[in-house]
Amino acid sequence: MSLSEAALKAAQEQAAILASALPYLRRYAGDTIVVKYGGHAMGDPALSEAFGHDIALLKLVGVNPVVVHGGGPQINAMLERLAIKSSFVDGLRVTDAAMVEIIEMVLSGSVNKQVADLINRAGALAVGISGKDGGLIRASKLQRTVRDPHSHIERALDLGFVGQPDRIDTRLLYALSGSGLIPVIAPVGAGAQGETYNINADTAAGAIAGALGATRLLMLTDVPGVLDEQHRLIEELSPEQARAGIASGMISGGMIPKVETCLEAVAAGAKAAVILDGRVPHACLLELFTAAGPGTLIRGDS
Repeated sequence: MSLSEAALKAAQEQAAILASALPYLRRYAGDTIVVKYGGHAMGDPALSEAFGHDIALLKLVGVNPVVVHGGGPQINAMLERLAIKSSFVDGLRVTDAAMVEIIEMVLSGSVNKQVADLINRAGALAVGISGKDGGLIRASKLQRTVRDPHSHIERALDLGFVGQPDRIDTRLLYALSGSGLIPVIAPVGAGAQGETYNINADTAAGAIAGALGATRLLMLTDVPGVLDEQHRLIEELSPEQARAGIASGMISGGMIPKVETCLEAVAAGAKAAVILDGRVPHACLLELFTAAGPGTLIRGDS
């Protein structure tokens, strides 16, 4: 049975897309790509399904994806159900001993398994773990200070069980990836005495990307990327340009910690980091396999 003219044209367009992607497939074959998954991409069912298919496809074409996910809205929903109020300082949730148990339950439990299931249903094999498994993330208490605007005296902030990664043990990740599995990581770490720390997902993803020497860290966000003074997307920044943008105020607000995470990742060994608009369907594939990547790329110094 012959194809209709419309069907033939559609098939030809699909073949052209595959042909144009071939050089990029070769470029990333065997490489490690760390993806921070969160924001709108995580809350929209259609985008979530597309994300699962994208990560599965990466593994099927020879790339080694590692997913680190957030879960702020899900944590908020659980705390609301339990009538527990939470407060934030500089975007970080103040976390006491009781709350960190709930956060671990949500992140390492339901959210982690839901993200892994998205990928499994798309045809790949994903395994949900947390930073406490296999000693993946050794963490310590995050130290923050605040300066009084009148006296200019700095004082320490006690954020409770909010942590920062001190050491990443990559052995478990290499074992999983080498066995054809995709690690899906909840950003929870263990302290020296076994205490549990809640770690910002961006921070955890950056530390893991650096430790793995990832070819790319893809940070899915709810904005197009870094914008200049005229609100135009900046496609690429060197570390020096990124730091200058922060100093000048061009990079401001919530974009500062994301850019700083990218800078830390490339300084620690990642080849490059990209701040991507997770609201764009198939943003990861567009960034890796086309010439029209939809975000801002920050390369390492080398």
